[in-house]
Amino acid sequence: MSPVKVGILGLGTVGCGTLNVLRRNAHEIARRAGREIIVTHASARTLDKPRPCDTQSLRLTNQPMEVVNDPEVSIIVELIGGTSLARDLVLQAINDGKHVVTANKALIALHGNEIFNAAQQKGVMVAFEAAVAGGIPVIKAIREGLSGNSIQWLAGIINGTSNFILTEMRDKGRDFDSVLAEAQQLGYAEADPRFDVEGIDAAHKLTILASIAFGIPLQFDKVYIEGISNITAEDVSYATELGYRIKHLGIAKRTAEGVELRAHPTLIPYRRLLANVDGVMNGVLIHADAVGSTLYYGAGAGAEPTASAVVADLVDVVRTLTTDPENRVPHLAFQPDSISEIPILPIESVQTAYYLRMMALDRVGVLAQVATILGQCGISIEALIQKEPVGGADKVPVVMLTHSVQEAQLNQAISQIEALEGISGSVIRIRMDTLAG
Repeated sequence: MSPVKVGILGLGTVGCGTLNVLRRNAHEIARRAGREIIVTHASARTLDKPRPCDTQSLRLTNQPMEVVNDPEVSIIVELIGGTSLARDLVLQAINDGKHVVTANKALIALHGNEIFNAAQQKGVMVAFEAAVAGGIPVIKAIREGLSGNSIQWLAGIINGTSNFILTEMRDKGRDFDSVLAEAQQLGYAEADPRFDVEGIDAAHKLTILASIAFGIPLQFDKVYIEGISNITAEDVSYATELGYRIKHLGIAKRTAEGVELRAHPTLIPYRRLLANVDGVMNGVLIHADAVGSTLYYGAGAGAEPTASAVVADLVDVVRTLTTDPENRVPHLAFQPDSISEIPILPIESVQTAYYLRMMALDRVGVLAQVATILGQCGISIEALIQKEPVGGADKVPVVMLTHSVQEAQLNQAISQIEALEGISGSVIRIRMDTLAG
């Protein structure tokens, strides 16, 4: 059969990685796909920029729509990022009857419902394995490998930058700002790191994972998002003393009342496998009724790990080029007419345990007042650490772990505790999860 011609939009790190993998493993890929896959067209913002890939054989342009509209190209690989131009390019490719492969998590999280509907109408595929957790085939695992299960919850370390920062803070006792600066120097964090450290990137990915896990529409606007910029070295140290580690998790849970969607720092027991996913690595833990818990671990970013997922999607698309569109694996795992409008719970309705840290005056009765407020709000204490005052200070840090309670109850308790004369400043909270089956 004749080769399938591919156009790549964006020749940055992942674009060049994809080109290199396709060429290096061309024979093996063709054996798996049943046809040769070759990149013939590409777009790049700057045409004469030195790149870690050979572009001499490509029809290169700085106008990505030219690649989309070229009749020779059968599959468009969108790697430019962002949502505005990328959305226009992807929708145009679909309208032209072309299949699309993308690594753009923001595009899928924000516009995926529209894109998949358009693809369904045109009978084309939109593949997006590389949009979540880099080279880890977690989307394929949920959508296909676990299709016989009812998935109950998933929790993932799905942002390598945040995980690197928290790992360094734990292992070396460093503060957030110094580790962030190093992450920027190493290229793990952007000059503007907010998408990573404020949890937005993880929330994009969580939106996608939850949709394919539970058969619900993509609903990024309903994810509760909290970043790691307020986590201190003291919090990391106290968590370790209590037998926990702080990780930034994307958590999706199915409950009787609805679905929880939240991305935030979380204390998890140090013995859990997910607690030991360190540095820039990613890990996703999924709990389902038949198989139990399964863990997916690997590189969450990088040129060739992400290219691995992009090329796998290309192979999948090529394999199904002649398949009846009605019999392909659905984009969001469930048949389009079976997507459910299960309510997404507000964070106030979530029930979990908590780590609380506060500065208390070193005098009799303050902790008794705090305990009374917690008790009146139906909150019981599991563990407590009170440090001795240092250097004649009149305030001491107090750390508590609570049993599981609804967040609305905790909010009520915290507002009363912060109003006490014996408590200085704000009460710091970090949610906890045992990640037990």
